[in-house]
Amino acid sequence: MASPISLHRLLRERRSGLDEALAIFDALPPVDPAMLWGRWQGSEIRSGHRMEGWLEVCGWYGKEFLDAETVHPLLMRIGTGDPFPIRSLPGALELARCVSPQAFTLPGPLLRLSLLLLRTRRSQARLRRMEVRGVVSATMLYDHLPVHDAFRRVDDDTVLGLMQAKGDPRPYLFLLERRL
Repeated sequence: MASPISLHRLLRERRSGLDEALAIFDALPPVDPAMLWGRWQGSEIRSGHRMEGWLEVCGWYGKEFLDAETVHPLLMRIGTGDPFPIRSLPGALELARCVSPQAFTLPGPLLRLSLLLLRTRRSQARLRRMEVRGVVSATMLYDHLPVHDAFRRVDDDTVLGLMQAKGDPRPYLFLLERRL
């Protein structure tokens, strides 16, 4: 099990080396899919992944799990407005892998407003139990992206997520905290 000090630091600072973050993820217990029902606010764990900073620039709020077949993996938020789900675009994932958010020329507020064009009410993912890194746990499968997010339980209202994209050997880690 990860030491309480390293887990506390990860949760407090949202920053870790990849090896340390993976050791913490691997030491945490699995998540039952039903535990995820509801709305969760997300934050990234900075571990050197190429996508770091993109979700923040775009106004990512988190995820919403309504049932095993109805998942909104990308809840966005403009300012203090209500979070809303958007469609996932495969091309956006490729752009995020190639260009850092600091090098992107479209200002953050304009980028976030453009996300209104992607607004949807349709589910964009589903939830299953899958083995990831040797443990069977709740795993979210995107409908239109070659990506899955595996979850491990920190406590009743916090999970650590690990996003793995096909062809990218380095996972992206994030934290989800339950919001009522």
